[in-house]
Amino acid sequence: MLELSRYTADRASEWDAFVDQARNGHFFFKRGYLDYHADRFSDHSLIIARAGRTEALLPANRTADAVYSHQGLTYGGLLVGEQGGARISEALGLIAASLAAEGVSSLFYKSMPHIYHRQPAEEDLYVLHRLGARLVRRELSSAICLQAPRRYSKGKTGNLRRASTAEITFGRDYDATSFMTLLQETLRSRHDATPTHSLEELARLMRAFPENIRLYSARRQGRYLAGAVVFINHAVVHTQYLANSDEGREVGALDFIIDTLISREFSGSRWFSFGISTTDGGRELNEGLLHHKEAFGARGIVHDMYVLDVKGVAR
Repeated sequence: MLELSRYTADRASEWDAFVDQARNGHFFFKRGYLDYHADRFSDHSLIIARAGRTEALLPANRTADAVYSHQGLTYGGLLVGEQGGARISEALGLIAASLAAEGVSSLFYKSMPHIYHRQPAEEDLYVLHRLGARLVRRELSSAICLQAPRRYSKGKTGNLRRASTAEITFGRDYDATSFMTLLQETLRSRHDATPTHSLEELARLMRAFPENIRLYSARRQGRYLAGAVVFINHAVVHTQYLANSDEGREVGALDFIIDTLISREFSGSRWFSFGISTTDGGRELNEGLLHHKEAFGARGIVHDMYVLDVKGVAR
């Protein structure tokens, strides 16, 4: 018989151990990452077990009468082990009934794009369909399959040719100060925005996950031209933050970094992800940003969010 319980801090090791072996595990879901912004969210993470053995996890938070999986993450959903579709259906049914009993009306469910799965793990999408969940958001993301043939656009090829004569040096950085200064200036001047992470948060996460969160930079005669923060999870490399200075744009510094990551640093990985090019729940497409990603050979995958009326399921 399945048992459901709320996550508590004393179970952090148990939680992280399951994340490590889950078919769709991601370092995002480890407590050291989830809890860095614990002050912003009311945690409502769930553990599903059978005969004392964990079978699934749901990283989640609660806001009023809604539970989200998870508002602090780009994607989420049910983390599963080796169990098949029938057991996953049972687990999601139990979650819906339990949430309804607690006064929750809706479960907002962010599905994980398939490129992050170690093994196929889309049983949850089928179960959500059976339970009557509605698709309420679809974002367009872009990724490159690094093990397939690809071609850069003429513009990118020209930028890389220019970079090759500009005496640019590439390297990994462990201090994010210069990068965050450039990123903050770029986002403020070009997009009237701020980074999701502060310098202190990014530095703490880089220390906690040194193999998963890395910073790379391009310099010219000691001047900081461009940088990229990448998140690495198994076979996927994702560009979390990219920043380019005025001089960097003139000499193709950021394109040089991206090409070096694709062609050399992570050439043995499976996927290289650029993230979404949409806003307003996917209703607005930034065509310029999308073109930049597609010029490297990236093509579309989607980030979906569903809403499930848990009270309707429980009836």
